[in-house]
Amino acid sequence: MKSMENRDIARLLSETADLMEIAGEDPFRIRSYRNAASSIESYPERVLDILKDPNRKVTDIPGIGKSMAANLQEIAARGSFDRRDQLLAKYPPTALELLKIQGLGPKTISLLWEHYRVSTIDGLERLCQEQKLRVLPRLGAKLEEKILRSICNYRQRAGRFLLNFADELAADLSGYLAEAPGVEKVTPAGSLRRGRETVGDLDLLVTGPSAANALDRFVSHPKVNEVIARGPNKASAKVGFQAFQVDVRALPRESYGAALQYFTGSKEHNIALRSRALKMGYTLSEYGLFRRDDNIRVAGETEEEVYAKLGLAWIPPELRENQGEIEAAAEGRLPHLVEQRHIRGDLHMHTVETDGRATLEEMAAAASALGYEYIAITDHSKALAMANGLDERRAVAFAKHVKRLNESGLGIHVFSGIECDIRRDGTMDLAEDALAELDLVIGSVHSYMNLEPAEMTDRLLRALECPYLRILGHPTGRLLLVRDAYPFDFDRVAAEAARRGVIFEINSSPERLDLYDALLRSARARGVRFAISTDAHHPNHLRNIRYGVTMARRGWLEPADVVNTLPLNEFRKLIGK
Repeated sequence: MKSMENRDIARLLSETADLMEIAGEDPFRIRSYRNAASSIESYPERVLDILKDPNRKVTDIPGIGKSMAANLQEIAARGSFDRRDQLLAKYPPTALELLKIQGLGPKTISLLWEHYRVSTIDGLERLCQEQKLRVLPRLGAKLEEKILRSICNYRQRAGRFLLNFADELAADLSGYLAEAPGVEKVTPAGSLRRGRETVGDLDLLVTGPSAANALDRFVSHPKVNEVIARGPNKASAKVGFQAFQVDVRALPRESYGAALQYFTGSKEHNIALRSRALKMGYTLSEYGLFRRDDNIRVAGETEEEVYAKLGLAWIPPELRENQGEIEAAAEGRLPHLVEQRHIRGDLHMHTVETDGRATLEEMAAAASALGYEYIAITDHSKALAMANGLDERRAVAFAKHVKRLNESGLGIHVFSGIECDIRRDGTMDLAEDALAELDLVIGSVHSYMNLEPAEMTDRLLRALECPYLRILGHPTGRLLLVRDAYPFDFDRVAAEAARRGVIFEINSSPERLDLYDALLRSARARGVRFAISTDAHHPNHLRNIRYGVTMARRGWLEPADVVNTLPLNEFRKLIGK
């Protein structure tokens, strides 16, 4: 069996929890599987390595008891375990795919199976088209319409992967290929290099005197499941349990820059760049920039020389979407984009007080190790009962506790905060006198996401009226590859947030990456400022800040647009009561 990473094991446990939920099993047992999956996914060591070590106990991992340890032993031995197999004998594996359709939950899937024995996307689509859902309890015509839209969106997303998955795989493969003799450089290209929220495949470019050696090494990688093609300069294969396609290209040094530019894209950017080259008497391809009259190469070894020869400043990959970046490069108007080194604090994280996996002190120590000056601890409010959210009494006590910690000296300043739920009517989940005791209030929507656009707009506008609200958290509510953004008048809400000085969050969680480029540019044009935060539930999650920075760069943001680039005292003044 191919070696399984923590992410793969966590997926099996999460899928089992989903199947248990479809089967209507005990919520406590379901939660134990979800907790185990979350703990394993964020655990810094490979679980399989621990299982192989006779001197280690997998039960030392938080959330792993004896019965879950037995499941892990089975997974290590054969890639599955009895409880999962039993559920898959009762419900087809395709039932899991239905959970990815917005508007469907486990109970509805169970109902579909009970009445129609339907467990596939195609079968569900037929039921909606034949108007058979509306005859079932609690279902209706509106749900049928919503599911049909969701199926269409899901099919468009199929075969795409989260940015962090592609990023981590690229790092793993790049290090592996760099060990091949005669390889000098391995560089990821494509949509990963541009920082797109999701990635369809991975392009790796290899240079060096014997770059082709990397192709042999690639096809023998232990995670390669299927070799699609192997030529003298390119190898393609399906990698990992997810069958993610990876293309590795071996390049001559003199073409490296042109190939990097070409394979980074986007298609629209490349078309515009080639058009510019033709007007200037050149042809541009992955092999280089050539004069049209005599086919002499004039640039190609580096991207910088290709852009310079076309009269352009080098354009950062995140901007290459043909959204005005070529004109800006020609006129010297490219933004000086925010970088990760500019971030001085993380303003959204959770601890064991609610649904986090570490204590306040552990989160503070991890943030301090990253060189931050400050953080805000923002556990959930009481509306999220499943997360043990804070009520008014606990929130006020927390503020006092943080004050004492800061006085004792933690090596980093901690702001007492909360991620306060925005109720359906737009009011905040906690009373204002409790919010007044906290340094930083994030307002977020976690429920009633199916409202009509006008009602959702009014809900958010009312939330902005709260005098203690400082940040609007994950403003569109989307979950990548799972749930679309809820519809509302974004521009109207952004304009009102700018007027009231409410900051928009750029949520760095790879599952959210909310906000994204188009909305960032729109909000910035209306005067909104932003906070790049991780929504961390474990110290390891703090490193996801790089993905939020990538979104900010795709939105053309500069350091001055991002409030947590400010030094501590300036930031304290900004959020001061």
